[in-house]
Amino acid sequence: MDVIPAIDLHGGLCVRLYQGDYTKEQVFSNDPVAMAHRWQQEGATLLHVVDLDGAATGNPANLSAIERIAKETSLHVEVGGGIRTVEIARRILSLGIQRVFLGTVAVEQPEIVAQMLHAFGAERVGVGIDARNGKVAVKGWKEQSSVDALTLLESMSKIGVRVFDYTDISRDGAGTEPNFDALAEAVAHVRGDIIAAGGVTSVEHVRRLKAVGVAGCIIGRALYTGDIKLPEALAAARDTQQKKKQ
Repeated sequence: MDVIPAIDLHGGLCVRLYQGDYTKEQVFSNDPVAMAHRWQQEGATLLHVVDLDGAATGNPANLSAIERIAKETSLHVEVGGGIRTVEIARRILSLGIQRVFLGTVAVEQPEIVAQMLHAFGAERVGVGIDARNGKVAVKGWKEQSSVDALTLLESMSKIGVRVFDYTDISRDGAGTEPNFDALAEAVAHVRGDIIAAGGVTSVEHVRRLKAVGVAGCIIGRALYTGDIKLPEALAAARDTQQKKKQ
């Protein structure tokens, strides 16, 4: 199972929000590139970057920082936030980004997701399922849709999406625990990889997520506060894999 540090960008700063609330923001670094280097030095090979400005407005606003992270580290970088056209996705991927994640457009214009899959391939296009009480939130989690999270998972899987970030918004940045039941249901419903996000606050959570069957977990606030040490989380994921093979 992959353990993926998160960098959320707002106004060029590395921040964390509480349950996606832009008014409840904590700044952890004014140098996201240095933060990316830190996670690489601690053993990360993957990095999840969210352009919060882009998510809220539909216009990615932190591309210079994203490009520097991609060029100045050896991390495989995946990016979400405000990617709602083929042209924007192409621009971001051209920066050396491994994969883009789509959110709002998957709900409002699923035909664009299909276009991106055709243009870039399933390995480079993922969908973020951001759930609040089982329903998908859009536009930087500021608006609530009537679309059921599992329904969106199934419909995106049918058109060829193979990688999903699943976030329980109520758990995100809240210091609780992942929604293990919802994640297990997501794993059971789709063909493809589910990456868990929201509420991962201990190494034991990493072990439990592996048992649920997710392909990876994204960790944000708990890494920044020190509640989770990245090397320990990576080791837990490796240990779990080794035990399963024996």
